[in-house]
Amino acid sequence: MSAEPGTTFLSPGTRAVPLPTLRVTDGIDEGGVVRAAAAVARTSDRGARIAAVTIALVWHLAIGLPAVLAAGSTLTVPEVVLGAWVLVAGLGVFAGIRLLRDAPLPPAPLAALLLVVDVAVFAAVGRSLLFSPANWVWGTLAWFFLVVLWGQPVHRLLAMLAAHAATALSAVVLYGATDAADLARATMAFYGTSSLPVAVFVGAAALAALSRERAATAAATNAVLAEREAAEQAQHERGERLELVSRAASEVLTDLAQGLVDPTDPQVQRRCVRAAARLRRLIAESDDVPHPLLHELRAAADLAERNGISIDLVTIGSPPPLPVWVRRSLADPLTASLADAQDWARLTVVSGPDEVVVSLVTPDRDGPDTTGHPAEDGDGQVEHLYERDGNIRWTQTRWHR
Repeated sequence: MSAEPGTTFLSPGTRAVPLPTLRVTDGIDEGGVVRAAAAVARTSDRGARIAAVTIALVWHLAIGLPAVLAAGSTLTVPEVVLGAWVLVAGLGVFAGIRLLRDAPLPPAPLAALLLVVDVAVFAAVGRSLLFSPANWVWGTLAWFFLVVLWGQPVHRLLAMLAAHAATALSAVVLYGATDAADLARATMAFYGTSSLPVAVFVGAAALAALSRERAATAAATNAVLAEREAAEQAQHERGERLELVSRAASEVLTDLAQGLVDPTDPQVQRRCVRAAARLRRLIAESDDVPHPLLHELRAAADLAERNGISIDLVTIGSPPPLPVWVRRSLADPLTASLADAQDWARLTVVSGPDEVVVSLVTPDRDGPDTTGHPAEDGDGQVEHLYERDGNIRWTQTRWHR
């Protein structure tokens, strides 16, 4: 017998094609926990980045620029001071946009450019305005260090601030502002404008690390709870399955043991076959396989074949994942009809993403009955149709999403 690709047969002398082995990974999804923690850390870090970029640009625009414009010609080289301000403003906008878009920055070239600007402004501002707001590098440059070095180790920021302090101290010495008052002013200016950026930098890193740790702990806890719930559900389903298996064979075995029925009676034999078929299907139901419905139907077909029935099992397509109750509704009517079959049977399974149709055709020797008997199971997702015409008996179950 020929078949289309994707069709398998189970008949005497024909070897069934084995299904691929399902690989199951147990335990907590560590990758998911890490991703969840990283997402929370990025969200926390993004708020700190927005704050750092905003402070740097607003301070530069609202405090530095008015002071430079107000100083005007009193600056030693006003063009250098104003040009450096414009250069740093453009650099801050560029770095801020890339930082907020999570795009990588070239920290070394940007940091070197800021140090060159630092030296140029100290040289161009003049002695009289050395400690004035017109010398905007005192208050602003540390924030731009913070922006261009965001995400880098804290020792790099400290190194930049040390270089900034060395530049300021050199300017103080070269301008001759070495008396105690000037040195105190220089120290307070450096401390006051550098301590807050360092605190923001370190605090943001610590907050991101703490958020990552707490998110990882929460994700791991949720994963453990989900595993426990899954284990409890699996235990509950195993208990239900054991009860069904016990009921499947207990009645007929009890009647046989008490001598209430004759083992040679064909009706009793069919009861035994039906009980064995259901028992076999319920056992197969707990197997961990890629396509449980096909596996359960193959188990029933294999039992029928062992009872001397020539059976063809044709499968077209792969069934989507189905709940246990849907698989039972699809398989049980077919299993019962297959247990009553004689001589031959043809079992067909046609599957799609939103529909599964299972059909069984067997000989009919009980007289014609051309009236179909449709029924629905559960919430109406599974339909059952049964027909006879005196020659064949046709049973179909159909699930649609």
